[in-house]
Amino acid sequence: MGSHPALPVPTTAAGRDGLAAFLAAPERALVALDFDGTLAPIVPNPEDSRPHPDVPPALTRLAPLIGGLAVITGRAAADAARLGGFEALRGTPGFDRFTVLGAYGAERWTALDGRLTTPPAHPGVMAARADLPGIVRDALPSDRVHIEDKGGALAVHTRRAADPEAALEALREPLILLAARHALTVEPGRRVLELRPPGTDKGAALAELVRSARPSVVLYAGDDLGDLAAFEALVKLRDNGLPGVRVCSGSTEVPALVEACDLVVDGPAGVAALLSGLADAVAGTGDGNRADAG
Repeated sequence: MGSHPALPVPTTAAGRDGLAAFLAAPERALVALDFDGTLAPIVPNPEDSRPHPDVPPALTRLAPLIGGLAVITGRAAADAARLGGFEALRGTPGFDRFTVLGAYGAERWTALDGRLTTPPAHPGVMAARADLPGIVRDALPSDRVHIEDKGGALAVHTRRAADPEAALEALREPLILLAARHALTVEPGRRVLELRPPGTDKGAALAELVRSARPSVVLYAGDDLGDLAAFEALVKLRDNGLPGVRVCSGSTEVPALVEACDLVVDGPAGVAALLSGLADAVAGTGDGNRADAG
């Protein structure tokens, strides 16, 4: 496979092998992407989140050229489909193979038929939902934080606080105790602490997606600590012979993710450029147009 100047070069040998495998057989490639911070810029109010303007056209170009496309997010699947504008892309070539795995894989929205599958409400989340506002008020009586109810999880964002990092530290112990009372786990992120049921993470979601899709290569892009589980799952898949590329949507807020990836791009704009570059490279091979493939 020749060089493709529009594509950045992974810094690891395994990443370079994964990219070569992608370009050699795009019709069997799976692209999985986080939403917030990867496709969409981080914003103070999660309900205001929208993909970077270059993302939808890049996805539209790439979708018919590859084997499968997915978003794996901690958000509710329906919210990600709505905020991402993915509902409007139904019927676009290639989007019959597009899936949103929400709540870290517990929920699924499929573009083929618009079907939403959600699990029963977790009793621990239901109980914590009632306690959380009071606990936040006690920990930060005069500060501005935002509680995001994701349905299957609860997130407390401190980005609006006067000192976001200090607010995060003030909340950490009370939320850990709350989670322990209700058999939940606490997941830290970019100025956010999230309470969710144990056993749900993006690594498990990615592994299950690979089992069902059976791709020949996987590219996963993320930006936050919650994406480390997906990166770790991809390493295990590579150890078992499945090529893959770990892409970090770069942020100075999460240096640990940069150290655990094969390729760093410049935030959502960089992710969009990578997706567009992949579409250019695949289309240039002459073997990537698979709009009629299964």
